[in-house]
Amino acid sequence: MTKKITTLNTLAASVAIGLISTYGPTVSAGETEWSGFIENATYHRESRGISKSRNTAQLEFSRYFDSSNSGWNSVSLHGALRGTYDAVYDLNDNEFGSGAGAGAGQDIFLETTLNGASIPVAHGSGLNAATVDGAYALLNANPAGIPGLPTFPAASAFVDSYPNNPSEGMRVLGEDLHQIAGGVAFGVPVRPCDEDNRGCIKDYMDADEKDLKHPEFNDRMDFLREFYIDATRTLDNGDELNVRLGRQQVVWGRTDLFRVLDVLNPVDYSRHSIYDELEDTRIPMWMLQMERRMGPTGGFDDLNASVVWNFDKFRPHNLGSCSGAYNPLDAACFFRGMKNLWDNGGTVANFAPINAAGLPAGLAPILGPNVAAANGIVDPATIAALSDPTIAGMAATNFGPNQIGIRDIHLPGWSLDNTQLGAKLEGVYGDLNFSVNALTYRSQFPSLRGGTTVNNSENPFVKGDIGPTPSLIAFDIYFPRVNLIGGSLDYYSESLDTVFRFEGAYSQGEEFADSMSEDLYSDSDVFRYVVGIDKTIMIPALNKSRGFLFSGQLFGEHLLDHRSEQATYGERGFASWKSNNIATLLIKGWWMNDRLSPQIIMAHDFRAHSSVAAPMVEWLVNDNWKLMASANIKFGDGAKAADDCRSCNPYGPFTAYPAAEHGAGLTNGSAGLSSLEPTGRFRSGILGMANEEDEYQLTVQYRF
Repeated sequence: MTKKITTLNTLAASVAIGLISTYGPTVSAGETEWSGFIENATYHRESRGISKSRNTAQLEFSRYFDSSNSGWNSVSLHGALRGTYDAVYDLNDNEFGSGAGAGAGQDIFLETTLNGASIPVAHGSGLNAATVDGAYALLNANPAGIPGLPTFPAASAFVDSYPNNPSEGMRVLGEDLHQIAGGVAFGVPVRPCDEDNRGCIKDYMDADEKDLKHPEFNDRMDFLREFYIDATRTLDNGDELNVRLGRQQVVWGRTDLFRVLDVLNPVDYSRHSIYDELEDTRIPMWMLQMERRMGPTGGFDDLNASVVWNFDKFRPHNLGSCSGAYNPLDAACFFRGMKNLWDNGGTVANFAPINAAGLPAGLAPILGPNVAAANGIVDPATIAALSDPTIAGMAATNFGPNQIGIRDIHLPGWSLDNTQLGAKLEGVYGDLNFSVNALTYRSQFPSLRGGTTVNNSENPFVKGDIGPTPSLIAFDIYFPRVNLIGGSLDYYSESLDTVFRFEGAYSQGEEFADSMSEDLYSDSDVFRYVVGIDKTIMIPALNKSRGFLFSGQLFGEHLLDHRSEQATYGERGFASWKSNNIATLLIKGWWMNDRLSPQIIMAHDFRAHSSVAAPMVEWLVNDNWKLMASANIKFGDGAKAADDCRSCNPYGPFTAYPAAEHGAGLTNGSAGLSSLEPTGRFRSGILGMANEEDEYQLTVQYRF
């Protein structure tokens, strides 16, 4: 596949260069413009030391050609090259590099809770899902001959494979943000994939240390930030036709920080989550953009129509690496931990419900009397204890390979059907700027399809593979096709000296975690919007000659097909909120002939009850040197709980809870038991999942 990608990119570059050659000889070398910069950005995180020491070199160029004999008004070639070395993987390798996670001979600890007490359990020492120790040993051979219950295997696959899945190089999922606190958690390998390949998802989340240090130098040639030909010609009716072909960013929206319409390019969130400029984090793609500029038309002061064809091979968002400092929603660690569970098995905290006698609470009414009879127990009090269905605790539970976790990924290959196509009409009417947008594309965020979508899983209670199983907490990764329509409005009020911004998008085809579905996901139409206000305000007490920019935005997201309901132990259904809003505020000022510019950006997630404040001072020392000192401070409630699907009962009656939803123990479906992991991240949001990531930052840049 790499060969195909390289061939496609080379072909596009060749076409662009070939088009240039048709426009006649180039002008003198003086018509080539060069610029660039070198930069060091060093960030310190309070909880983990240096989190970034990124050294960047970027070169930008524009070459203009003589097009007088070609029929085109102007023809130019634009490019940008970028290379990065992030030294954090050498300077702080115990946190983010080859020495991260537990050391040799060290254990990570999960949790069993019993009668309100928290009991630490070393990775690999939980109750086995296939056979159990202590009080469970009575069940291994089904001594009472209970109809319908098979003889359990002699040992679990996880115990057999444990030497291949040690604690070394692992952390507990979410440990930087919260305690396990009675919920689900498991071990996650956190070293680069060339040091430890456990849980690495091929061609998606499989970064080795070289990829982390030098992210632009990969099979997709990301060092080539831009390389496109730009040509304009005048049509017979006076309209202008602009064609831009090559590797490029296409800015389709008017807002920043959280995207609504600006979704053509995937984003590299591994640079600094959502906080770097989109110009720096968009991943350029090979695209063709054609725009017809009609000028004043009818009652419009200006009118343009454009078409964009993204013919590059599909790229998802870069959600970072569990070996790195930035992975929004802690998604990279969740994915890697889940993939490791499928490949190698593992211990899951607080999974199996147990009663005070140590029997599975859901099966206690069936097993208790039979176990008692098989062992000659006649004491009524003991039989009652064995038969008590009351949940007294949750046991850390071992699973073997191919039982739970992430099984496979389905990355769309290159084909015409997998390319992306968009159209836009935009114009100006008096003080009003507007656009109408339509796009069909692949979701750049992954969707986890579980339950009946996953084949070749193993039942931990019965030897051998099983077919698709409703509510099975094993998943395949997909990137569904999404259709989007939307638009934007900018209105300048002269009387208020204020710009009002509106942007909205309606999409079909996005998928979300849903514990009410047998496949553990559902699609939903989504409406997203942003309302923004920009105004310059004079504050004479602070600056008599220059105003301050105040820019506020309110982002909203509404899932039109959201569903949830109350179950025995809590709410089940969509893990994401039905509706949520995030507000942002930028305040920026200027001094010293605009060479000194302090600012602060603040954001607040209303449903997650989490916020961030990012003050910064930018100093243009001279025409070449720039210094930026900043901070990124988060505060709020932290992690939120959601249905974790422990109670989904995929292997009834063995995994049944004493719940109305499970009937006699054979009915699949969640009983609503919730915790902070793993689905709580969808309710915590990007701000809430980063509550322990306060940073202080210093950036030095030399531009030439």
